[in-house]
Amino acid sequence: MTTPAGSGAGFGSVSWWGLSPALDLQAESPPVDPDLQADTEHGTPQLDVLLLGSVDGRHLLRTLARAKLWSPRRFRFYVLENNMEAVARHMLIFSLALEDPEKMGLQERSEAFLEVWGNTLLRPPVAAFVRAQADRLAHLVPEPDSLAEQLPWISLGALKFRERDVLEAVFRFWAGEEKGPEAFPMSRLWDSRLRHYLGSRYDARRGVSDWDLNMKLHDRGARVIHIREFRRWRDTGVAFELRDSSAYHVPNRTLASGRLLSHCGERVAARGYWGDIATGPFVAFGIEADDENLLRTSNGQPIKTAGEITLHNVTELFRVLTAWGRPRASQGNPMEVAGEEDGTREPAPAPASFTIYFLPLHSSQTLHHKTCYKGQFQLLYVACGMAHLLSPELAACVAPGGHLIVELARYLVDLRQEQLQAFTARVVELAQAAGFAPQPGARPSETFARFYKSRDSAPVCTDSVAEPGPPTPEVLVPPPGIVDLLPEVLVSPLSEDLTQPLQDRTPPPVPIQLPSESQVPFSEALAPPTGSQTSKPESD
Repeated sequence: MTTPAGSGAGFGSVSWWGLSPALDLQAESPPVDPDLQADTEHGTPQLDVLLLGSVDGRHLLRTLARAKLWSPRRFRFYVLENNMEAVARHMLIFSLALEDPEKMGLQERSEAFLEVWGNTLLRPPVAAFVRAQADRLAHLVPEPDSLAEQLPWISLGALKFRERDVLEAVFRFWAGEEKGPEAFPMSRLWDSRLRHYLGSRYDARRGVSDWDLNMKLHDRGARVIHIREFRRWRDTGVAFELRDSSAYHVPNRTLASGRLLSHCGERVAARGYWGDIATGPFVAFGIEADDENLLRTSNGQPIKTAGEITLHNVTELFRVLTAWGRPRASQGNPMEVAGEEDGTREPAPAPASFTIYFLPLHSSQTLHHKTCYKGQFQLLYVACGMAHLLSPELAACVAPGGHLIVELARYLVDLRQEQLQAFTARVVELAQAAGFAPQPGARPSETFARFYKSRDSAPVCTDSVAEPGPPTPEVLVPPPGIVDLLPEVLVSPLSEDLTQPLQDRTPPPVPIQLPSESQVPFSEALAPPTGSQTSKPESD
């Protein structure tokens, strides 16, 4: 069996990295209106952003790193994902990015980020760091006071009690409560996905990799991705090899997620790798750079690879982000940092005031019922895997004059050109139905679709337009959003034969009591009973 081109199967059902370059969200937001958006407590304009499916925090990191180019502004980022593992990755990424430089140097942090973020296998020192951070976060999640003291830029108050329990269970799995490599045999799971994806083309996988890179990714603008690094990632899942290849042998548990599969006639929750195996993590930070010298070519070939550009960009991001972590950690003046020599106070390069609020799963169609979210956001970002959630209900959360950015499927190598065009057309249709219009004067882009909400638009919100929640339990579907958006173009839902490689190589666990959803994080099925929290979620 060969997976047909255009199936989207290589995208997976869980996103671990973005399929578009990182954006500066301030540059994408409407101009500051001090009369309407000023923070009355601090007298500083405030930017409220709602992000659906941003998965890796790249837009947040770039926005904070470039804040010094703009006038001071307070940031409130509201993040909505479709699984708690993505929320846990957000927390781990930001705890790493804002780690005290005296405990972890800049180069060490940058390299650790690349490995955790984009590699299936880790070096032992990085794996030890992940275990230590996961153990720390597992203890902070059920303790709101301690979380607010140690990570003041993170708010879990809006999550449900059960979601917090699931989040704690994810961190405990990362911390190694289930010992041994068989708890998450990453190399075997990667090979199983690859064999099912390629089918009869598996023995010719190098040729398939060359074709996808040269005829698709290169043609779509990602020419800096080198064939050697792309082949290595396709074969092993290791995108960034910063040391000798033999140093990478510890499974990256942060890429684990769960799915309901058929086993012996029953549906059981199985942990595995269900992410991207087609495009790779090179697009987010590796195909664009502020330093144009990194993108130069010699004899028609780029002089730098996507991995080298990614390391440079991430290092520069973390260099600037150091100023954001210091004042908050020391509880000093958020607008000042200490001088290095004489102890005097000097202005920080950016206002050290931002908060990331994590919203409940599957809440996109009910946010507008709360007055604290209705008409609140100046900017709405929607990833391509969640574009099907665009609706009048979601648009009701955007302030009049607010902007909408939708990630397009340009770098999904499984999709043909006509499917990409159909996807873009469907996004425009959904955005207009929700009350948005194309931004006048916006630069043409094949990567993002840009819209704005007119001040006189008032789309009708009805509960029957879109019901919140995951797909129905009859079938397991491919990438959530792609089938919903292009039902006539893409293939039908996955059949039960997907479970065959897993049954041959990695049997699912013993059947457990199943939730009603057809696709659910494995840790949720194993989460401890609710009620272990001491505080209530925010009600407003």
